[in-house]
Amino acid sequence: MTSFAPNLNRNPALPYPSYPATANERTRWIVERRGPRNTVSPDRPYAFFSEQERAASGEIATVATIFLTNRECPWKCVMCDLWRNTTVASVKAGAIPKQIDFALAALPRASVLKLYNSGSFFDPGAIPKSDWKCIARLCRGFQHVIVECHPRLIAEPVLDFASLLEGTLEVAMGLETRHSVALDALNKRFTVRDYQRATEFLSSHELGIRTFLLVHPPFIPDREQFPWLKRSINFALDCGSTVVSLIPTRAGNGALETLQELGDFREPSLLELEEALGYGVNLHRGRVFADTWDLGRFSRCPSCFEDRLARIRRMNTTQRAGQQIHCTSCQLGEDSSGRTEKAQKHSKPNRPTVQTLRKSKAGTEIKVFRP
Repeated sequence: MTSFAPNLNRNPALPYPSYPATANERTRWIVERRGPRNTVSPDRPYAFFSEQERAASGEIATVATIFLTNRECPWKCVMCDLWRNTTVASVKAGAIPKQIDFALAALPRASVLKLYNSGSFFDPGAIPKSDWKCIARLCRGFQHVIVECHPRLIAEPVLDFASLLEGTLEVAMGLETRHSVALDALNKRFTVRDYQRATEFLSSHELGIRTFLLVHPPFIPDREQFPWLKRSINFALDCGSTVVSLIPTRAGNGALETLQELGDFREPSLLELEEALGYGVNLHRGRVFADTWDLGRFSRCPSCFEDRLARIRRMNTTQRAGQQIHCTSCQLGEDSSGRTEKAQKHSKPNRPTVQTLRKSKAGTEIKVFRP
């Protein structure tokens, strides 16, 4: 397998500059292509919902998922759209506990709590340490708490917060891909070795590890996408991940549209997500989930969409691949993107939509509450 680097200066006729080679230049390039932020309140989470997810025990747990409103993550990743629901400056001390309390008062009883803050929980500029004790009190009654964090911020403070909880702690990290060149181009600002160090630290202290992987990330050619995704799944499990969550890469943030024009990105098909999840659960090495949010945008065939969606949900909850979906409308003459000549003639253009949520990770219907 040959290595791959982004195509720089490939087509000067395109009305876009080349993708920059350095992190600082990439950050400017990414920010320049953004649209406006959404209006959010520093006293309210921008979204929250209840979902079902298979637990390590095999039981189906009820999960309270809260998307906290706060400042933008300091790292500007090329595929991220979470900045849309962030504040320009850090929220005041005490605001995050108020947001959690507001959401929990409206959500049904749950045994698992996910706190996602469009960045890193252990970034002191996002979640003040002075709020931790209050947050921990709000976590009482939950058997398991999940937060997200950049690998380079995994250190002793994680243990300090874990010691405040009655239940267990799991830390989610976005590895995105094992492909080191593509990972660097994503502007994640960490290396594969940084991720390994973070997992080693968490595993040594018996903390749970959840790894987010992108399905069809930019900068990897079509023919290499699935082999690299399989390597990434196995690598995350090798590093001790108890959960691997597969996130289909969505356009809609400005930067990815430019990369589409440059030929360095396309969204995955639903079939590609389904095949990736089937591969992951067949490993029987840990729980592997697929994000089921807005999967209709990835469907290339209206004839089998509902069946494929149902199968993905079953795989999420049972962790078994089950019977494959056979559709005569779309599985004859597929090209590398999972599209057929018939689908190309009759499907609507797959236009990007603004996404304000991600990582539902459970194969059931979710009820979204917006303050």
